[in-house]
Amino acid sequence: MITSLSNPQIKNLIQLQKKPRARMEQGAFVTEGVKMFEESKAGGHLVKVYASERFYEEKWREATDYFNGFPYEIVADRVLKEASDTLTPQGIMAVVRKPVYDLKKIITAPDANLLLLEDIRDPGNLGTILRTAEGAGITGIILSKASVDMYNPKVIRSTMGAIYRMPFVYAEDFEDILVQIKKNNISIYAAHLNAAFAYDEVNYMGKCAILIGNEANGLSNEIAGMSDRYIKIPMAGKVESLNAAISAAILMYEVYRQRRKNIAKEERVKRYD
Repeated sequence: MITSLSNPQIKNLIQLQKKPRARMEQGAFVTEGVKMFEESKAGGHLVKVYASERFYEEKWREATDYFNGFPYEIVADRVLKEASDTLTPQGIMAVVRKPVYDLKKIITAPDANLLLLEDIRDPGNLGTILRTAEGAGITGIILSKASVDMYNPKVIRSTMGAIYRMPFVYAEDFEDILVQIKKNNISIYAAHLNAAFAYDEVNYMGKCAILIGNEANGLSNEIAGMSDRYIKIPMAGKVESLNAAISAAILMYEVYRQRRKNIAKEERVKRYD
């Protein structure tokens, strides 16, 4: 049993949570809690599991099956609590391999329905966006390299497991990727305050990408100028803009609504043919 914070494995857990460079060098990140453990186990991404004494005592009779054959360590309660990034740890942490996604597959998909994120900085926003994107049928996410690290512990918790199912890549050159997207006949719609069209006045039935900017500054002029059309969310009252995650959710679900409506229409036609 691990009983000291100076144990090399515990030090590594802390490093992986605090330092993006450590995550990059090891190709791994840390998850916390039962939900994320179950998601990681199901996806086969687990490298090693760390369970507190109390958690293990509750599970020891089924430990072999519960940990699914992955190597695990028992850790003193106080040590795991100190290593945790949460205020109320659930007693289980894991080192997990980063999933790897192919940019070419994302932008050449015949049913491409993309989300493009420029300089999203808030971990909670990014995690929520990723989780919502899965629910709204987004086929891939592309982020500028200045966006917050997807493997930040706060992002991971907010995704609630969607990180294992939603393809995403960071673009070294965001402008170049937008050029490639346009070459693949994917229409880009930029969320912009100067838009002439409301988001629900646009047809998203073809291959498309929604472009969302930084929480404080929105889209840069260069990136916004590469879009095919500006769209906006109408506002009542004196509100000028919405939180980035909420804006992204509204726009993604409008695309999903239109596509669901079209599928339902096609199915009705087939039934009456």
